[in-house]
Order: sequence, then structure tokens, then C-alpha cells
Amino acid sequence: MNEQAETFTDHLLAFTLPDRGARGRAVRLDRVLDEILSAHAYPAPITHLLAEALVVAALMGALLKGEGAQMTMQAQTEEGPVKLLVCDYRGGEMRGYVDFDAGRLAELGANPSLFALFGKGFLAITFETEKGKRYQGIVPLEGGSLAAACERYFVQSEQVPTLLRVAIRSGAAGCVAGGILLQHLPDGEEGRERLHVTLDHPDWEHVETLAATISHDELLDEALSMEGIVWRLFHEEEEIRVRQGDRLEKGCRCSVEHYHDVIARFPADEQDAMRNQDGLIIVDCAFCSREFVLEA
Repeated sequence: MNEQAETFTDHLLAFTLPDRGARGRAVRLDRVLDEILSAHAYPAPITHLLAEALVVAALMGALLKGEGAQMTMQAQTEEGPVKLLVCDYRGGEMRGYVDFDAGRLAELGANPSLFALFGKGFLAITFETEKGKRYQGIVPLEGGSLAAACERYFVQSEQVPTLLRVAIRSGAAGCVAGGILLQHLPDGEEGRERLHVTLDHPDWEHVETLAATISHDELLDEALSMEGIVWRLFHEEEEIRVRQGDRLEKGCRCSVEHYHDVIARFPADEQDAMRNQDGLIIVDCAFCSREFVLEA
């Protein structure tokens, strides 16, 4: 492993196993998670759901390269008490929000399943590159967790064998969540075209078996670095390459200037229809729970 300062919380770690044709990402969210969650008084099931989504978003977003590249994850349904979950990642900036029916949620009890929360929903993953190209995959929102649904996305939409593990702990002291992502790149080199994918490749089966031994306690242990986790899992490999990724921050991009730019794209008659009796346009940002007043 390369010598560098170790990575603990609110900072991504990227790693590769060159001899196995595998790459990975690891993260533990602490302060940034509490900052995002504090925008709304979410009940415990929604806190858990959004925390998992933000970990997964960080891990998947960290696969992107280039300034301005963005990953957006959206889970939506018309059946369950959760109407919409959306979060995105861009260059270390993260944000997330959940729209839900509080009354229907309360009927589910303390630990509702993913199906109970959404019913028959769908998961949309959108990758936008620095050059403005946009790729989207949509899969059924199935499995025991969002992480499991995202594993399905990679297999179905990108044909890339993927393992995702997420752990969450929340309480009076706040919320901590950690996760790890592993992928098999069949040509053995990150960044090249992925051809002739084999889901049961022996190298992938080996890596997947080792990675699956990670425990919730290890992912949440704030005294254990991300490098320490990777070493515990793969110390018998010939080589492990590690690289620190982005430092993570709450990144809601709302501002009066931003919304002025957005509203200016609408025709004048539609702008007039948006104004209240005082001639003001009020924009409510769901991500940060703030209202922005736009004057004429």
C-alpha cells in the first residue's frame, strides 16, 4: 500500500487490486451526514434511508472522473409512503432529500422494509460527464436495501459485477454511516472499455468473498481508517494501490443568484404567474429547507 495520511471520516478512499482486475471505493460519513440530515426533522426510518442513500451516492459518485461530473440517484413510486428520494454527488459536494407521507409512514412501525417504504418503485441512476454527456439507467427498486438495488443497476445497466455494503448507526449523538464498493473490471485495468463481462470470473469470486466478510462494526469504527479496512480485507494480495479521493461537504447549490438565472429562462407571462400578491417569487429549496425571495 502507498504511504500517505490515513483516511477516517468525510473523505473518500479509492483503491485497486491490479492482480484481480478489481477497483473499490470506501467511505465513512459523520459531520457531513449530520449537516444534510439536520435540514429536516426526519423520523428514524427516513434518517436511515437517506443515510444509506448518501453513502451509496458518495461511493458511486467517486467512480466519476473530471471536474463537473455528477451522479444523481432518484428512487420514486406512487405506492408507498416514500414518494421521492433524491441525492446527488459532484466533486465531493453532496445533497439529499426525501419526500414522504408522515401518516402512512407511522403505520409501518419502527423498522419498515424497503418494499414497505416504496412499494413497486423504480431506481434511476444518472451519470453526467464533465463534457456534458448524460447516461441513465432505470431498474426496479427491488432487494432488501438501496445498496442491493444499486448492485442490480450495475449488473443490469452496465454489466459490471458489483458488491455494495453499507452500515448505519444513529442516535442522540447523531448519525454515522460507512460503506464499501467493489467492482470487477474484466480487462484488468480501470478506465478501459468493459467487454465480455463474466459475472462468475474466478478473480471476482475471490474478491467478492473477501469483501463480503466486512462487518458493520468495522465500517462504523471511527478509530479504524479506510486504509485499515482495505488492508484487513485484502492484505494477502500481491499489491493494493490506494488513493485519497474527495473531501466530502454538504453541497446544496441554491442561492438567490442561481434561482434568478433559472427563472429568467421562463417566458415573461410564466414568470408573472409565479409572483405572489406582493410581486415576489418565493422558491422553496427542498434540499436545505430554505426559502428564497426573488424580487422583480
